[in-house]
Amino acid sequence: MEYDFYTTDVFTTQKFGGNPLAVFPNAAGLDTPTMQKIAREFNLSETIFIFPPDDRANTVKVRIFTPYFELPFAGHPTVGGAFVLATIGQIPLDGPVTHISFEEGVGIVPISIYADDAGNVTKAVLSAAVVPEVMGDAPSAELMETVLTLEPGDVLSQDLSPEIVKAGTPRLFVPVKNRNALANIQIDVAKWRQQLPGTRSVYAYCTDPEGGESDLRGRMFVVSDTGGMYEDPATGSAVTGLAGYLAQQSDQKDGTLRWLMEQGFEMGRPSYLEIEADIADGVCQAVRVGGASVMVSRGSFSV
Repeated sequence: MEYDFYTTDVFTTQKFGGNPLAVFPNAAGLDTPTMQKIAREFNLSETIFIFPPDDRANTVKVRIFTPYFELPFAGHPTVGGAFVLATIGQIPLDGPVTHISFEEGVGIVPISIYADDAGNVTKAVLSAAVVPEVMGDAPSAELMETVLTLEPGDVLSQDLSPEIVKAGTPRLFVPVKNRNALANIQIDVAKWRQQLPGTRSVYAYCTDPEGGESDLRGRMFVVSDTGGMYEDPATGSAVTGLAGYLAQQSDQKDGTLRWLMEQGFEMGRPSYLEIEADIADGVCQAVRVGGASVMVSRGSFSV
C-alpha cells in the first residue's frame, strides 16, 4: 500500500535550515512497529503520522516517532505537522488565524495557524498541553562542566543554574555563560551515562545570541538507546520547558513574557523559535511555542 508523505523544514523561512520533519497526512492502517520502522528509515529527529481524531471535537490524532522510540509530545512535529496539513488543504483555513487541536500522547494540544492575505501559511503556534513543572534535584554546575567538557565557570550557578523541567518530557536545562562556551560543548557520552543515569536529553543555552532580535541561543543533545549521541537543530518541546523555568526566574510576576530562541546554528541549520509564557503572581500559567516552516519535498512510501 502507498502512503503519501511530505517533508518540511520547521522553525525557519529558508529551505535547509530549521529542523527537518517527515509528515504522513493519512496514516490510517499503519501499526506501531511499521511507524517505528518508517521513522528509522527517514532517520530524522522525528516523523509525525496523522490519524482521524478519537474525539470529533479535535482536528486530528497524531503519533510522533524518533528513529528509536515514540514520543508523547514534540514541538517541531506539532508545528510542522499543522503547517503541512494547512498548506496541502487538509485543514481548511478560516482567515488570518485558524484554531485547531491535535490529540497527542500528552493530551490535547491547541494550535493557531496564521496565514497572509493570499492564504499562504506563515507560521503555526502551539499551546503546551501541560504547564511546565520544575522538578528539582538537578546536577551541579561542576558536574555539568565535566559532562559537556567545558572550563570551570562556563556553566552558570547563580541567578540561572542547571534545572530539570518537565513539560510532557523531563529535560535537563544547563545555562552557560556565553555563545563561545555554547559552541565549545563536546559531550562526553561515557561520563553522561555514568553521572546522569536516566537523563535522555540536555538543553544548553545562553543569553548571548547572535541575531539582533534574538534573546537566547540553545543547543539540544540527546543520548539514544543505542548508546550514540545526536544534536537536534530545533526543539519546540524543550523550549516549552525552558520558558516555564525562565518565567519562574523572571522579575516580572504578571503578564506575558516573550523570547526569540536561536538554535541549530552550530549545525549549519539556523532555527528561530518564538516563545511566550503567561504568568500570574510569579507562577507560569501557559506556554506557547511557534514559528515558520517551509515545504521541501513530497513522495510516497510503499508498505
